Amino acid sequence: MSSNESEELWEQKKETSHKITNVFWITLAITLVFVTIGILTPTGLASVTANIQNFITTTFGWYYLIFVSVLVIFCFYLIISPIGSIKLGKAGEKPKYSTISWFGMLFSAGMGVGLVFWGATEPLSHYAISSPEAEPGTNQALMDAFRFSFFHWGIHAWAIYAFVGLTLAYFQFRQDKPGLISATLDPLLGRFMKPSVRVTIDVIAVFATIVGVATTLGFGATQINGGLSFLFDIPVSFKIQIIIIAVVTVLFLTSAMSGLGRGMKWLSNTNMVLAVLLMIIVIIVGPTLLTLNMMTDATGAYMQNFIGMSFRTSPVDAAGREWINSWTIFYWAWFISWSPFVGIFIARVSKGRRIREFLAGVILLPTLLSVVWFAVFGTASTSVQRAGFDLTQLKTEEVLFGTFNHMPLGSLLSIIAIFLIGVFFITSADSATYVLGMQTMNGVMNPANRVKFIWGIIQSLIASILLFSGGLEGLQNMLIIVALPFSFIMLLMMISLSIALRKERRDLGLYIKPKSLRKPNS
Repeated sequence: MSSNESEELWEQKKETSHKITNVFWITLAITLVFVTIGILTPTGLASVTANIQNFITTTFGWYYLIFVSVLVIFCFYLIISPIGSIKLGKAGEKPKYSTISWFGMLFSAGMGVGLVFWGATEPLSHYAISSPEAEPGTNQALMDAFRFSFFHWGIHAWAIYAFVGLTLAYFQFRQDKPGLISATLDPLLGRFMKPSVRVTIDVIAVFATIVGVATTLGFGATQINGGLSFLFDIPVSFKIQIIIIAVVTVLFLTSAMSGLGRGMKWLSNTNMVLAVLLMIIVIIVGPTLLTLNMMTDATGAYMQNFIGMSFRTSPVDAAGREWINSWTIFYWAWFISWSPFVGIFIARVSKGRRIREFLAGVILLPTLLSVVWFAVFGTASTSVQRAGFDLTQLKTEEVLFGTFNHMPLGSLLSIIAIFLIGVFFITSADSATYVLGMQTMNGVMNPANRVKFIWGIIQSLIASILLFSGGLEGLQNMLIIVALPFSFIMLLMMISLSIALRKERRDLGLYIKPKSLRKPNS
């Protein structure tokens, strides 16, 4: 029997033999406990988890900054090293998706909703409400607003996702391991990887995914409701938000049942078209020259201050430290907690790509798009603010629509934005049902539709219940809390991946130095 035939049989056996694991039941039980607490005492849950979150960001802020910076260095080392030529798959395997579809899917799963939610709001906040370094409302605060927005949504954020995605893709497609977080630790822990340890690691990953997507569903519903209120005077209410969640649930479950190659691919391509269309219109009808100048200047400032911002803790400035805790460290924790979900998904759609291509695509392309996005929408919102219209009085989910309200073609822009939010909303939930199904069926590549359906319904119910009870904030805090233990797992993943890549580098003879200068056994 050839190696290809044996691999095929192994895959078929794996596809048919895996059933729902203990990870499903344990994570579901834990989630229900916290949701029940959120229903019974939403204020109490929010208060307790907020205190824990504040303790973590204050005590471990330095750790988050160093850890994420190490991830950035590690990823860029792999890009420039000979290891970057290793394929995430077997010899001769080609990527399943085109580069455009691949980029659309990883971007939609990673930060689509977040960019629409914060694109106009974050630069406005840094400029007019709470500036990182300067006096709010000044020209320096305006420049800093873009520099730090680029920083928060740029290379560091995507390096977190890229590292987890790369590690999973390498062990799954190169080493034939199950698509589980726990499976990536085998080279490091080996015989210490008892079943209970594996289950614990995977439960942390699945719990982070459930909570992250449920909170996103909740906040996404409030933003769509806010847009509809601005456009059509539809009241902002729980009933409207439930209708929104119900419609989105039907759509993302329909997409999930059709598979990644159909529903998700089509939706992701639609996302990119709508996002680019919205940006182009805003550039044309907005302050075009100021937008281009702001993007150019702030990009230079971002690059020039890259290292300083990466390690900035403001140890003797209480106000500065509070700002860092509320923004930078909060974001790093948020992205770490989302990385199991996003990493697993982008690994799944990246089979056949080389490490160098994968990392460059996952880190640099989304960073470039994020820079352009924040320059366009941030310039629009801050320009409206500087013109005398106070957007800071609006709720976070209303700032984008408030900005459009003071621009030409404002109604058209708001309608496109609502559709864009809705499609991003659907793609995030769609990819989450796939990831949750995969993680609770022992890493099977194509989880059963019934499992994806169950997870889709559970996510929507959690979001609806917590919106009704007001417990969404407490569950969001839990997501940040989960990031700390998962960051320790990521450290072990980095060591494990390094061990495996070093061995393969030797086996394949991947060296930079000429053979005559190479040390024996180096």
